[in-house]
Formats: sequence, structure tokens, C-alpha cells
Amino acid sequence: MHFTINGQSFEAEPDIRTSLLDLCREHLGLTGSKKGCDHGQCGACTMLVNGRRINSCLSLAVMHQDDEITTIEGLGTPEDLHPLQSAFVRHDGYQCGYCTPGQICSAVGMLDEVRKGWPSHVTGDLDAPRFNDDEISERMSGNICRCAAYPNIVDAIREVAEADGAVDIALRQKVEAGA
Repeated sequence: MHFTINGQSFEAEPDIRTSLLDLCREHLGLTGSKKGCDHGQCGACTMLVNGRRINSCLSLAVMHQDDEITTIEGLGTPEDLHPLQSAFVRHDGYQCGYCTPGQICSAVGMLDEVRKGWPSHVTGDLDAPRFNDDEISERMSGNICRCAAYPNIVDAIREVAEADGAVDIALRQKVEAGA
């Protein structure tokens, strides 16, 4: 079977019951994505498939032969970090680090959803979704951090969102001012 992961072509013949997570970790040596709960409840295994975030532990590898798959290894390198990776370091958005690859991949996918104007459960105005800390928390709720670094994770995501224009900065400042 042929897979495109992090822009590279891979050939593998896993059992047809192999999850995308296990393909990457056990067959291809891409161990950045973590196996947390193996039930799709923690988000440690989050990867991007065709730009959309998924729990790779719940998705069979054979379903993704023609897809563009991105793992944490494909977002940046130690010499050239992705903006979210840099922000997580600056804001100490990790403690043990186990959930961090899934958190970052999920945040990349989530910010793309925001740019597309997709609402979340807490979006008040479906015609003009706004982006604030409640939105970040709701949109990232599928990713659990057992160390409880949530405030720092939100800070890191907000910083990147503001820098790339995904956030309505004026609205956020108005909310923070209590207006």
C-alpha cells in the first residue's frame, strides 16, 4: 500500500485492521504521535488528514492510501519549528509533553477551521463566528492534558491565531476590557 505522510512517499503492507496511528508508529517509525487511550477520547494521536484533524487511533490506515497525512514530524523541525511549536515552547504549553504532538496538530487543524469560518458549539453568531478563549477551549476539548497545562496551551494558540489573523483582535480586547 502507498501512503503520503509529511510529504514523503511510503510503501507498507500492514494488516488491514491496522490503525493509521499504528502504521505510523510501528511500521514507519514516526513515533511523534502518541497512543494515549486508544479509544479516541484523549487526542494524543491527533494527525491531519487532507488538512482535517482526526484521531488516528480510530482510523484504519487502508482508508488513507490516497490522502495527504501530516504528523507532528511534518509540521516543523528542531531547526525550523512550526509557529505553534514555537508558541508552545514560549508559553510552556506542555509539562510531561505526552499530549503535546496531538495538541499541536489539533490546534493547526482548528485554526484552519476558524479561518474557514466554521462555528463551534459555543459560537454565538453563526453568520460571523468570533474567536476567543472560550472558542479555543471548546474547539480543543477533544485533546486532554493530564498535567493541566490548559491555560498555557490556550495562550500559545491565541498568540499564533492573532499573529496570522485568525482572531478578531478588536473583539478580544473589548471582551478583556469588560465592555
